[in-house]
Amino acid sequence: MRIFDPHIHMTSRTTDDYEAMAAAGVRALVEPSFWLGQPRTGVGTFVDYFDGLLGWERHRASQFGIQHHCAIALNPKEANDPRLAGVLDLLPRYLVKDTVVAVGEIGYDAMTPEEDKAFARQLRLAIEHDLPVLVHTPHRDKAAGTRRSLDVIRESGIDPGRVVVDHLNEVTVGMVADSGCWMGFSIYPQTKMSAERMVRILTGFGTSRILVDSAADWGRSDPLSTRRTADAMTGSGFSPQDVDRVFWQNPVEFYGQSGRLELGDTPLVDTGIAVRAAPEAEFAGNSIRRGAE
Repeated sequence: MRIFDPHIHMTSRTTDDYEAMAAAGVRALVEPSFWLGQPRTGVGTFVDYFDGLLGWERHRASQFGIQHHCAIALNPKEANDPRLAGVLDLLPRYLVKDTVVAVGEIGYDAMTPEEDKAFARQLRLAIEHDLPVLVHTPHRDKAAGTRRSLDVIRESGIDPGRVVVDHLNEVTVGMVADSGCWMGFSIYPQTKMSAERMVRILTGFGTSRILVDSAADWGRSDPLSTRRTADAMTGSGFSPQDVDRVFWQNPVEFYGQSGRLELGDTPLVDTGIAVRAAPEAEFAGNSIRRGAE
């Protein structure tokens, strides 16, 4: 089984997670820009963060045969902090990078005027840079937030086929399906979707224009939830072709619109300690090795 996780925050995860993901069949991922859990205090912190997504995280993933791509944006929650408004001016510098395959996460957290401005501006940047868009829907008042998101997307003039609206559920999936946008679902313990609920949605809506992700981050989350959902699909009678459509072909089709996906196979070797890409490499003078390993 091959898996492409279209939304996961590996900066918040351990190298052990990369190893477990590789063993579960994850061969590619997209890491959208996110917040740290506590507020960043200045634009310069985003320079280091974006550089890390393009550099160190890509290196870490490569050591386990996983192709790492990213989406760059000012996330909705931090769009409300006036100290960070300058990040929007920083984005064009990063949206031209080779492994940046989308603008995201953008959208709404609390549906404030500041979020409106950041959302609209970043949609314009996506159009200017010919990139797909990953839209975050709010955790509170999700139906209203999703409807408002779809209004902003429509007003922007972007092709809805280049937009995935994420964190959907049974209440919001229908309106996004009708909009022509892609439908994104996060399999995230307790607060979002479960594998069983996802299987029911796939049974009702089919496998087209659907992305299923783990959205794993620094919270209580599971970087293997994509594999667990794929197994749940198989156990519910979906064919291997259906599973491959959802967990590989769909994310390749969506993010492939950027023209920047890199999906070449990386050979893996069993070192006796972990399954890794060979040879062990360094990035900026550092590697994932420790001690006498």
